[in-house]
Amino acid sequence: MDSDPISREPRALIVEDESLIAEELRERLSRLGFSVIAAVDSAEEGIAIATSERPDLVLMDIRLKGEKDGVQAAKEIRQQVDVPIVYVTAYSDQLTVDRAKESDHDGYILKPFHASELQSTIDVAMQRHAIRARQETTTGGDPGAVPTSTNK
Repeated sequence: MDSDPISREPRALIVEDESLIAEELRERLSRLGFSVIAAVDSAEEGIAIATSERPDLVLMDIRLKGEKDGVQAAKEIRQQVDVPIVYVTAYSDQLTVDRAKESDHDGYILKPFHASELQSTIDVAMQRHAIRARQETTTGGDPGAVPTSTNK
C-alpha cells in the first residue's frame, strides 16, 4: 500500500446496474483523477466492497439488482465506513427523493448528466466529507459538540 496518502489517486466504487452507464462513469471518474476499484450491479456487492476496500467515494444508483436498493446500501455502508456517497439516478419522484434524504449521503445527481455536473457534485461531496471529518476530529465524534480551539 502507498505510504503517502496525499499523492495517491482517490479510489472510487461504482454501484450501478446498467453496464453502459457504469462504463461511462468509470471513464469520467478516470478523467477526474480517480482510480475505480470496482463497478458492481447489486447493493450486496457494493456493501461488501465498500466495507472491505474503504474507497474514497461511492457513486450509487438507487434502483439496483437484488433485494436491496441503493438507499438501503448507502445506509449500511455509512454505518460501517465514513465515505462520501453520491446518488446517480434517473428517479426524481417525491418518494425516491424523500427516501434518499433520510439517508446520510453527500450528493444527488440525475441521469442523464453532463460531465461538469458530475464533477461539481463530486467536488461538493468530497468537500462535505472533509468538513465532516474535521468536525468529528475537533469534537471527538459528537455531532452536537462545539469545536474548541487550543490556539491562544
